[in-house]
Amino acid sequence: MTPPGGDRRRRACAAGDRAVAQARRAERAVRTQLYTRRGSVELIDGGGGTVTVSPPSMPRALRIALLAPPWLPVPPSGYGGVETVVALLADALVERGHDVTLLAAPGSRGRARVVPLLDRLHPRQIGASVVEADHVARAFAHVESEALAGRPYDILHDHSGWVALAMADRLTVPVLHTVHGSFDADASRFYAAHGAKAAISYISRAQAATRPDGLAVDAIVPNPIDVEAWPTDVPKDDYLLWVGRFSPDKGPHRAIRVAQATGRRLLLAGPVQPGQERFFAEAVEPHLDGERIRWVGEVGGRAKQELFAGAAAFLMPIRWPEPFGMVMVEAMAAGTPVIAFAEGSVPEVVEPGRSGLIVGDEEAMAAAVAEVAELDPADCRASARERFHPQRVAARYEAVYRAIAAPETAGAAADPRGGDGDARGEEAVAA
Repeated sequence: MTPPGGDRRRRACAAGDRAVAQARRAERAVRTQLYTRRGSVELIDGGGGTVTVSPPSMPRALRIALLAPPWLPVPPSGYGGVETVVALLADALVERGHDVTLLAAPGSRGRARVVPLLDRLHPRQIGASVVEADHVARAFAHVESEALAGRPYDILHDHSGWVALAMADRLTVPVLHTVHGSFDADASRFYAAHGAKAAISYISRAQAATRPDGLAVDAIVPNPIDVEAWPTDVPKDDYLLWVGRFSPDKGPHRAIRVAQATGRRLLLAGPVQPGQERFFAEAVEPHLDGERIRWVGEVGGRAKQELFAGAAAFLMPIRWPEPFGMVMVEAMAAGTPVIAFAEGSVPEVVEPGRSGLIVGDEEAMAAAVAEVAELDPADCRASARERFHPQRVAARYEAVYRAIAAPETAGAAADPRGGDGDARGEEAVAA
């Protein structure tokens, strides 16, 4: 005897398997877009250059579901790099004429239709499996109910973490999963086991280069920044700035030593997340004096923008394979040059001599503090605008969506209006 719901589950599994097979078949089409010069919409390739794809005439709008993490609203009120990225991407896709649904935490907003999945935010439970599993299960139920109601999505673009990728082969629509983190030992094991269940995109070539063997590279698309949303009327001060999570890899203790070596004021901003309390108490707190070295807590909105814009330089003394480093791009958008260690994506994000300087150690960083005074804030902003404009990023993702959702139209790239949606020139873009 067939158990209740058995037929429905079998149909869903079969449909999911077909969607996965479709996404796998699309890989060649996606690679064609990423590695072949074909037209007017720019995409980043896996080898250091840029390529283009040719848009068809008036391609149909896509129905896109964007799955955000469950912890914070989109956009976030303070710290929240992935949430900021999803907010900008959702708005840009709507501007391009697509039907976008944002599956996100309560309090999320934007130009897309917002479907909040949980009943409250979870800022103190970031990484909790019970929260993520609940969030993703509700998202999958929504996607399935839309399909049953005759309103199927063309693609689900997942930014949420682990659970959605692990279960992606159970959905009836193709899934694109963007990797936002680094490939430590646990992540590498996870992606080796589950990475074939969806198409995989990366946010930098440095990140993709560290992936486990066998994990596909379906796309490399950087994170976006809306430079026009950042103020240009904030006068420059002489303080140095560090922003991030208080972990040893992010280097707040190294930023403190650089500030002490240069005699400059340093402002530290960001949350002390669960598990970081001991490091903060031992490596950071003893140096806080309220004058030369200050922690200003977590900042957001206009206050965050003014903090970035007023700094003389932004310090990025990281010692880990940073996948992208959104704070660097935010500093550039604010007209503040970045001084960063040559780790991870730094060489892809910072343009030396234009938007900042790349150094090897704390001594070189301290010496660079005086040198960055010669860099023009307008050049910093232009560097970010040319390479990370939301419409450029959305155009690239759209081309990938089309290849995955409908491989037979793999040449279809992006703008329903017939262009790449960015009137700011055709400069080569390399993130």
